[in-house]
Amino acid sequence: MSTATPHRTPQANRLAAATSPYLQQHAYQPVDWWPWCDEALALARDQDRPILLSIGYSACHWCHVMAHESFEDSVTAELMNRLFINIKVDREERPDLDKVYQTAHQLLTKRAGGWPLTVFLTPDDQKPFFAGTYFPPQPRHGLPAFNQLLQWIEQTFREKRDAIRTQSQRLTEVLVELKPTAGGRLPDASLLEAAMRQLATSFDDEYGGFGRAPKFPHPANLELLLRHHALHGGEREPEVRALEMATFTLERMIRGGLADQLGGGFCRYSVDDQWMIPHFEKMLYDNGPLLALCCDAYATTGDPLFQQAARATADWVVREMQSPEGGYYSTLDADSEGREGAFYVWDRERVRSILSEAEYAPFAAVYGLDRSPNFEECWHLHGCATPAEVAARLALEPAEVEALLSSARAALFAERERRVRPGRDEKILTAWNALMIKAMARSARVLDRPDYLESAEQAMRFIRSRLWTGKRLLATYKDGKAHLNAYLDDYACLLDALLELLQTRWSVADLEFGVKLAEVLLDQFMDDEGGGFWFTARDHEPLIHRPKPLEDDSLPSGNGIAAHALQRLGHLLGEPRYLDAAWSTLKLAGESVRRMPYAHATLLFALDEHLEPPEILIIRAEGDRLETWRRQAQEGYRPRRLVLAIPSSTTGLPGTLAAMMPGERPRIYRCRGTHCEPPLESLDGL
Repeated sequence: MSTATPHRTPQANRLAAATSPYLQQHAYQPVDWWPWCDEALALARDQDRPILLSIGYSACHWCHVMAHESFEDSVTAELMNRLFINIKVDREERPDLDKVYQTAHQLLTKRAGGWPLTVFLTPDDQKPFFAGTYFPPQPRHGLPAFNQLLQWIEQTFREKRDAIRTQSQRLTEVLVELKPTAGGRLPDASLLEAAMRQLATSFDDEYGGFGRAPKFPHPANLELLLRHHALHGGEREPEVRALEMATFTLERMIRGGLADQLGGGFCRYSVDDQWMIPHFEKMLYDNGPLLALCCDAYATTGDPLFQQAARATADWVVREMQSPEGGYYSTLDADSEGREGAFYVWDRERVRSILSEAEYAPFAAVYGLDRSPNFEECWHLHGCATPAEVAARLALEPAEVEALLSSARAALFAERERRVRPGRDEKILTAWNALMIKAMARSARVLDRPDYLESAEQAMRFIRSRLWTGKRLLATYKDGKAHLNAYLDDYACLLDALLELLQTRWSVADLEFGVKLAEVLLDQFMDDEGGGFWFTARDHEPLIHRPKPLEDDSLPSGNGIAAHALQRLGHLLGEPRYLDAAWSTLKLAGESVRRMPYAHATLLFALDEHLEPPEILIIRAEGDRLETWRRQAQEGYRPRRLVLAIPSSTTGLPGTLAAMMPGERPRIYRCRGTHCEPPLESLDGL
């Protein structure tokens, strides 16, 4: 830690006016911070000073550490202010900048990036010439002291401009080379099998998941495994293996420390192989796909463990992450009271004092309190044994153990609610909200919870009223202010969420809104010449690189979601432009998918439905008949089935839906691709 006395200026810097809580966290530091803006970039050019670009987010533990050690230190701040133009960026508000400079970091260092991301840019064209992540205040772990680095960077910039210019030119050339190019071959079904083999090769048979620590949930890969099992009958060994890998991994995450055993929801990743100790921040974008995955696993297996995990996650979202205005907040911090995980971990004797003796014995055995501490002399709750195993060990009935565990969790949850809570990032992001809207709509349908549907509809109404201008989406909202042009992920994920909502309850307005989003995707993001979708719109601020991301990362691939959703909408409405856009995206992605199939799970969903179009059921009926048929048609896990229950009285439907009228009796229309069968008058014909 720095020995210099931290200095807090009584006057806020420019970040105080930002909507980002992350930027506001740095508003009273002695660093002369700028947000990313034209004025800051112009000042760097005019003064010929390099830019120190720092990218992070509010829930990031190591961002907090570097802020405390360096940015709050007056000596470090003086160096930064004298030598650089200092720009702070929230990676959640500006994923465009984060994608560009994370890629540059990887090229410059030959290592994966992360946060905080620390990049030094040339003042005239914002090209990076040095990059890293966290830097300590004193040299350690092979890293230089941050102050030493600052002085060396500035000296290098002054003395080696020609070398920096040459490196920047080469970096620019490599960024151009990274862009996927047109002319590739369309992927084929063999890539779906190749992805299965790759996942099986890296699967951890002992603890679940893929590879070694740190372990991330990767819900798209688990969904790919569930789809593979469901679509191929589940009888051959590969399909059985796919189901085992998906459900075993999800079970270990649910029972382990990645899941909040008291309050619901999942943390970002595990630092160990066992899913025991997480990085304690909770991200909306993780919990949306994981909630949907728990619903799919429950629909597939009927295992109540997945049902319970889905309910716990959805209840946490409604209780802690939904704003009074309707939108969903972004994150919960990893830290509270200045320590990572402090809100979540327990002292064993304190637990013993809260619980009855009858409760404590099974609780300690299930969650590891009968073992050595697992987190800084404390206990983070981790499923070391199943309730059934503990029931047998204690000679108790399984139902009795479950009841004791439930009452123990309730008592500890009530006690935990008295603690100082982690910080909550209350900005509302369009793409992240879309992921959760989709998950809440699916959980409403699978778990028969109308309150979850109401939650999803509140969030969708919020987006329509606050983040949709009538023609374009905005990316972020906080404190009454919506701003920043939306990105590919915002449009693609929201279209996908609307299609999920339409399967839970019909709305002409939502279908019309979905068509508007699709048209903006084609108009502003589609690469008409090369295929696929750019991450930023045509009228977006020019940056040193315009990404066209194909692989899944912390969020599912925007190109994959766009191709999948447009393909479904195209089949539903008979709109060939949407189908063509999906086809061109798959064709563009062909070579990238061939190199690493498992890293493109979302694009593989779209490929699967390109090779075999989804089954679309349109139900035209009224009242109880409409609802009963919808429920029956959606039973089980049917990833290639799209069911829309439209009241008979609804008229003026768009596209091919206009021809699907109920007639004298209720009817069910069944279509696949461009072929529709004669209408049915009962589900028996299916």
